[in-house]
Amino acid sequence: MAARSLTRPLSLRCPSTISSCLAPSPNLLHPHRTPSSAFSTTPCHNYPRDRNPNRGVSALRGTGLRQPVSMSKYPLPEPQLDRTKKTPQAVDPNHGLWGFFGPEKKALATPEEEYAHGRAWTVEELRQKSWEDLHSLWWVCAKERNRIATSNKERERLKAGYGQFEAENRDTTVRKTQQAIKHALTERWYAWEHARKLAVNDKTVDLTGEGPAYEPKPRFSGRTSSEEVKV
Repeated sequence: MAARSLTRPLSLRCPSTISSCLAPSPNLLHPHRTPSSAFSTTPCHNYPRDRNPNRGVSALRGTGLRQPVSMSKYPLPEPQLDRTKKTPQAVDPNHGLWGFFGPEKKALATPEEEYAHGRAWTVEELRQKSWEDLHSLWWVCAKERNRIATSNKERERLKAGYGQFEAENRDTTVRKTQQAIKHALTERWYAWEHARKLAVNDKTVDLTGEGPAYEPKPRFSGRTSSEEVKV
């Protein structure tokens, strides 16, 4: 046993010898310093640090928070899918969003209803309309195209398989009317521009807006005022 103790490493036989060779403790060098813990008192989480301030805000992705918060213990409200248990809400019958639906407020019209329409307006008919009439007709066509687009989207969602031909035919008719409105307004613009260029060189026309726009020149007949009175 004595021979084995002689071959044992020095660190195992005499641990006080190694501790004497190490640096002294900071508390021994500074006896007035208050001892402090060398570890953090903050609880350690297994979650990585999240540097995204908008985490959980997206309603489309639905990612949610990576770690629980103080409100995580409360259950989230679930939507009520049963129509009989829902609270009735007052809806304005004249709301602007009803313009995306038909007169009966249906999202999908029947093929007979889509095909029941007249012809498009012609340019000859629209040339005699006022600016207010053309403006009103344009927005009627815009609302009708919105209604057709809503019907097509609902038909695609339901995979109905009918009414596509009638809806495209109706949309083509409405687009022809809008093209005719643009044609009539373009003609009026060119006519106005041509008249404006002629008025720039006409001395009887005042384009400044300060006085009367048009002052016709007095007609000269070649007679004096006394001769005109005798006649």
